[in-house]
Amino acid sequence: MQLHMPSRGGAIRQGQIKLDDRDLKILSILQREGRIPKATLAERVNLTPTPCWERLKRLEDAGIIESYGARISLRAFGPLTVVFVQIELESHQAEDFARFEAKIGKIDRIVECWAVGGGIDYMLKVITRDLEAYQMLIEDLLAAKIGVRRYYSYVVTSPVKDTPWPVTAITEAG
Repeated sequence: MQLHMPSRGGAIRQGQIKLDDRDLKILSILQREGRIPKATLAERVNLTPTPCWERLKRLEDAGIIESYGARISLRAFGPLTVVFVQIELESHQAEDFARFEAKIGKIDRIVECWAVGGGIDYMLKVITRDLEAYQMLIEDLLAAKIGVRRYYSYVVTSPVKDTPWPVTAITEAG
């Protein structure tokens, strides 16, 4: 999704849809409180329910709202281990990236994967029961022969911040 950044307080065009401050407020509220009743959402953005619902539907139809979901507390499932992993591939041909990404896409314990630049090829976020389970996952990746040259593991010792991206920031200058 490509958004064009206007000056502060202006509207944003995404494709053919124009987003104003009220749309951005709707998106921001929904990111934090996805199950908010529509009447409450309308009240919080200073609209009556019908126009609020129409805006919501327009945002969904435009693909700006992709889905709704719940943020699940990992702590509720007991101790879990979160590991960030930097991966460098042996080769940088298109088929090498495709093979790696296809394998990663099938592993549910790898909850996030980004292709990145700057010396490594991928950054992964892995959630497992413990370090032993993490090590087994890494051994399976290496045994799969998907072109991993090297990897670096960073075990999360304490979560500090985990919030949705601030939608309203796209209207701020700089």
